[in-house]
Amino acid sequence: MRDYIEIKKELIPYRFNILLAGQWFELYVNYNKTAGFFTVGLYKDDQLIASEPLVLGAPLFKAIYHPELFPAVEIVPYDQNGLAEGVTYDNLGESVFLTIDDEGVVADGE
Repeated sequence: MRDYIEIKKELIPYRFNILLAGQWFELYVNYNKTAGFFTVGLYKDDQLIASEPLVLGAPLFKAIYHPELFPAVEIVPYDQNGLAEGVTYDNLGESVFLTIDDEGVVADGE
C-alpha cells in the first residue's frame, strides 16, 4: 500500500505544510477550471521551488530535480484502479491519489 497526500478539493486553492523525507515543505494546490487540470507548487522556506501540473503516472518535479532543494521521495499521481486516462476533478481523491514513493528514494538526481 502506498502512502498518499490527501488533496481537499473543497479548499482549493490552498497551501499546507508536509513532512517529506525528514524535511518540511509547503504544497500549494490549485485547479484550472478552464483547462481542467490541477497544479502543485512546492515551497521550501517560503520560496517557490517549482510548480507543475498533475500528470497521471508522472513524478512531480523529476525533470528539474536538485537534491539540495527537493524532497528525497517521488510524488506521483497514481490510479489505484488502473482505469483513469488522466487526473480529473472527478477522479482525484476517488481512484487517483497523489502518492509518495519513499521506497525508491531519489539520490543524486537519478
